[in-house]
Amino acid sequence: MKAQVIGGGLAGCEAAWALAKAGIEVDLFEMKPLKFSPAHHSPGLAELVCSNSLKAKRIGSAAGMLKEEMRLLGSLLVPCGEETSVPAGGALAVDRDAFSALVTEKIKSHSRIQIVHTEIKDLQFSHPAIIATGPLTSESLSQEIEKLCGGNLSFYDAAAPIITYDSIDPKKVFFGARYQRGEDDYINCPFTKEEYEAFYEALIHAEVANLAEFDKRQIYEGCMPIEVMAKRGTDTIRYGPMRPVGLKDPKTGHRPWANVQLRRENREGTLYNIVGFQTNLKFGEQKRVFSMIPGLENAEFMRYGVMHRNFFIDSPRLLNRDFCFRQNTSLYFAGQITGVEGYMESAMSGLLAGKYLAAQIRGITLPDLPEDTMCGALSTYISTGGTAEFQPMGANMGILPMLDKQVKEKQQRYELLAERGLSHLRETAAAWNQLDIQEG
Repeated sequence: MKAQVIGGGLAGCEAAWALAKAGIEVDLFEMKPLKFSPAHHSPGLAELVCSNSLKAKRIGSAAGMLKEEMRLLGSLLVPCGEETSVPAGGALAVDRDAFSALVTEKIKSHSRIQIVHTEIKDLQFSHPAIIATGPLTSESLSQEIEKLCGGNLSFYDAAAPIITYDSIDPKKVFFGARYQRGEDDYINCPFTKEEYEAFYEALIHAEVANLAEFDKRQIYEGCMPIEVMAKRGTDTIRYGPMRPVGLKDPKTGHRPWANVQLRRENREGTLYNIVGFQTNLKFGEQKRVFSMIPGLENAEFMRYGVMHRNFFIDSPRLLNRDFCFRQNTSLYFAGQITGVEGYMESAMSGLLAGKYLAAQIRGITLPDLPEDTMCGALSTYISTGGTAEFQPMGANMGILPMLDKQVKEKQQRYELLAERGLSHLRETAAAWNQLDIQEG
């Protein structure tokens, strides 16, 4: 029994480890050190190219909940992160060189894993395979993946911020569609002239994040950052994404001076995105400036807007919940290429893809992960989406099903969500971990 894993990043290492633990021989293909992407510099596996933080440790947080779920499912990277941690308050931050070295040593020392240093340029695999090549997939392989996916992939991530429905002030907003066409699916945030002018000034003077050289791209009209558009003139965004035409504020009976619309991000209606607000502002600036939008003064941001290169496939059209490619059951995807976003989210997808593929090879059926777990919710998101235009998603409490009872205090609500999900996962994890055999 043998499988192939393409890519030695976080997702690829978790996938290879999960397969090997389940008794599957693994060829792990990694093009470093023969060839490096623009962001990679170390020859080791599981290289952290940006921050050295794996986010919050506290289980009553989305990041902490995710890591605890991964631990229950036999993760390689979570214990490696803890062993190479550095002081970082409530976060799990690591010495990135020590972390990479430890993961590399673990992978190299496993008797069922063979590291093959070569660049994979096509999709002609001799065994069932997992593609985990990340957002900087080489040009030749990305072209092959694009052909396989029928063009359903993105080389650029231009996404608007996402907030929780519960954090919107209902007294300051109203539901409604322009010209009353269709259902009242949008939440509208109406501005007075004074509110708009204050918001505009804050927006055009807000601090922008620096882009890495390989992230810099020509700004197209279809995904122009809101702050760039605003600098073209005082009324540019008021005639663009903040246009008030076709709307009437029920509190005043008149059209607002400007208006921001929020669109449902998931089917449950727990998350909404700020329509047309693709941005390259620093995260702190997004929180400050976008909280000036009427009704969003206390908005809880589940994802900030981003604009960077982020190679990912249109997973809801292409992948099943187990990360298997629908048109070829011997092919799986894992990592950021699937539309999960973040270090541990990528690792999680590799862990799950590895276990699912191992189960398929061995003829074992794994029980579904509960949707109120972070792993289950992210798996559901990448396979079903939630909006017309699929965008990457990281771990956040907003993608979990709501509690049966309303809990206003955020931290208490988060702790209850984590407690519920982990309780259900413990019941499922036992069946998943029976897949493992004695390690080599």
